[in-house]
Amino acid sequence: MKTKIVLGILMLIGLALPLQAESSNFDNQETGFSSGLVLGYNDGLKFQGYAMVSNFASGFPLNARISAGYTFTQPGSATDARRIFINNNTNGIPEDKGRILDFRLDLMFPVQLFSMKRAYLISGPRYSRFKGNFKYVGGNEDFDVISNQWGLGSGLETYFRMSEAVDLVLSGGLDYFFQSTLTGHDTSYSPDDENINPREDYTYDDADGAIDQPKLEFSLMFGFSYNF
Repeated sequence: MKTKIVLGILMLIGLALPLQAESSNFDNQETGFSSGLVLGYNDGLKFQGYAMVSNFASGFPLNARISAGYTFTQPGSATDARRIFINNNTNGIPEDKGRILDFRLDLMFPVQLFSMKRAYLISGPRYSRFKGNFKYVGGNEDFDVISNQWGLGSGLETYFRMSEAVDLVLSGGLDYFFQSTLTGHDTSYSPDDENINPREDYTYDDADGAIDQPKLEFSLMFGFSYNF
């Protein structure tokens, strides 16, 4: 299943190549710079900033963009996290919170789709830093579970001119993140099950099921872009 997902993303990247050849109405004369801020849903409320450069190489038809995002997310099951990473105690009132820092590099393929005059297929690598915090009020436990992951993503983005310098931006996409080691308290679970100080007979699949680190993530974002 996971292999099919990755292949699907790679197919989207491949489909973008012939589509971009149809977009002869884009300005390819001068190097352009823009930056933007978007917000929306990506496994929770997300804020993302980016910087983009276009026409940066003679004859190169693609734009390039780097982005950084912050997502407020649910970290998983507090009860299961405690059992798998610490012990079987049940005292205290569980509280949890999570966040994802992600960084991405995209190549942007201009396409003509429906009536959208400035649309792009976007694709590229992703890097995610997940942290879930689990606290048990009255139970004397407060710990983090973290993971760092690489991934691949693809999506569609379109721009609508609001003024000479400002655009409205709408985008949707799908990212897939590869399995990575989960570390919490003094315990780590790795995808190959070369685990450090595991509790009882728990495995990586148990930890991965309890903790909502990024896996297959859908995003829907909107915001504004400023053209320099």
